[in-house]
Amino acid sequence: MKKSITLDIFNEKGESLGKKKFYTTLDNKKSINQWIKRYDDKSNFRTGLLDTRGNDFQNQQYINIKSQDFIITAHSTGFYLTPNNLIPMAIYFSVRYCIKATWINNGDQFYRPNKKWEKDIEFQNDCLAFMLFHGKNRITAKEGINHFIPFSELEINAQEAFSSHFMLDFIQGKIKLQNYKKLESKTTQHKQTTINFSNQTPPAKTDSNFIPTKPLIFSKEAQAVLNAGKVLFKHYHTQTKDSKTYNANAALYDIKAHFQGFSSNSKSKPKMNLPKKAKDEAYKDKLGNLNYALKDLAKKLESKVYEYEFLLP
Repeated sequence: MKKSITLDIFNEKGESLGKKKFYTTLDNKKSINQWIKRYDDKSNFRTGLLDTRGNDFQNQQYINIKSQDFIITAHSTGFYLTPNNLIPMAIYFSVRYCIKATWINNGDQFYRPNKKWEKDIEFQNDCLAFMLFHGKNRITAKEGINHFIPFSELEINAQEAFSSHFMLDFIQGKIKLQNYKKLESKTTQHKQTTINFSNQTPPAKTDSNFIPTKPLIFSKEAQAVLNAGKVLFKHYHTQTKDSKTYNANAALYDIKAHFQGFSSNSKSKPKMNLPKKAKDEAYKDKLGNLNYALKDLAKKLESKVYEYEFLLP
């Protein structure tokens, strides 16, 4: 039996768009959602949530990360983000978003990858950078402690100490956690409790423990994203430090909300305005630079998606 068929693709004007391969015998191949379940971690320190749905491109828009105080909807499946599973969750997120959804790939399925990705540390680190600054990063300081600031206070001109240095410590290879429940308690007791993850004893290593023991090394594309993100964060702290609404713990989502605002015409939940609505031209330029860097990184990740068989060519 033939395992695939290749068809010509045309647009509504009859112009050729190339070819599209369809696979016919993939019933026994496990999905990406079945794969990510192996990294489910309900017992360790929670830094946020990964919200998932479906295994194809038509469900791409529902994939996001959010603060741990959010409730996963009945139509979604989700996983807590913890130090142990942050890397595979970032890989899942990045694989789902580095390729744009179109009418052509709408039904394409994401699958359990081969094992090659496990040795590709640069790929893993690049996925983390991609997730941190993607538009579907919905982490917000308004819903609990923001553990996703990858910079120090000095780097971005913050006027107060951050409540958590988790992400910076993670990137610098300084995560050494001992008592997750104790740290979890500190997080929920008071939103402004300062949490530092240094000088602790690591948990017993498991196959799902991806806690780095030395500083992460990023590709030039991922480093460009981090640099552009740093410029954007610094602009926020510099421009709003004297404002009544200033928040030293502002997340990427909070920064966008500050400059772009929300639509008041929506009958349902207010939606964040598009960047073009922002009055701060410097902000729009810096956000544009960040988005450009993200697109460049996405192109780099795309080849890995096929090489590691998250998608079939």
